[in-house]
Amino acid sequence: MYLKLVSWNVNGIRAVDKKEALKWVDKHAIDILALQEIKALKEQIPNTLFETKFSHLQVSSSLKKGQSGTALFSHLTPIYSSDTLEVDILNEGRINEFHFENIAFFNVYFPNGQSSPERLEYKLAFYERFLDYINELRKQGKSIIVCGDVNTAHKEIDLARPKANEETSGFLPIERAWMDKLIKHNYIDTFRHIKGNEPHHYSWWSYRANARANNVGWRIDYFFVSDDLKHKIKDAYIMPDIHGSDHCPVVLELML
Repeated sequence: MYLKLVSWNVNGIRAVDKKEALKWVDKHAIDILALQEIKALKEQIPNTLFETKFSHLQVSSSLKKGQSGTALFSHLTPIYSSDTLEVDILNEGRINEFHFENIAFFNVYFPNGQSSPERLEYKLAFYERFLDYINELRKQGKSIIVCGDVNTAHKEIDLARPKANEETSGFLPIERAWMDKLIKHNYIDTFRHIKGNEPHHYSWWSYRANARANNVGWRIDYFFVSDDLKHKIKDAYIMPDIHGSDHCPVVLELML
């Protein structure tokens, strides 16, 4: 079974719809489309996003209106799905959990730690709770796919100006150490698995100072898979030509 999986932080699904910035979906045979930062309730998601009719839609919305939120559109039928997870203890609408075959798929909008020391602490605790949760599923025999906005660039190669951002949340040693830990727990950064150490690949750009036009960006959007799926990875790439958000989509292709 060939699968094409796409993840995109849309930074407001209604704003993206007004820009008609999801119409490109109709030109691609996407099996799962995972969106983050939708900033909407399920009933507020426009029906004009694209013509493609997905058979399953799962939405997780924040208790605080107008922030966070994730949405998962799928042509696959889940054997289990949930829009709530104990990891997201503040109910900020950060996770979709979707099981198919023997795979647990997660669409996650990980917290940003820039606003305050307390928020950074919450981000790091969220990371740990999430890793504990997926590791428990692995013990139960599940394969794991995790996609979304991780809000951290892993290595110096993953952002244009690493030296200037060494003390910025999103590239702090303590945040990057968790990504090291994730990989040590046998999860694979699928983009680096395919592209190796190719530089200048980013998925987020500031709206300031023509950052996107100059490709002064960060790679903070990822697809990770458990290592038992390593031989199933066929391709992984970024779609920087897709506009409408300060992020662009990232893609994983698998042959199960």
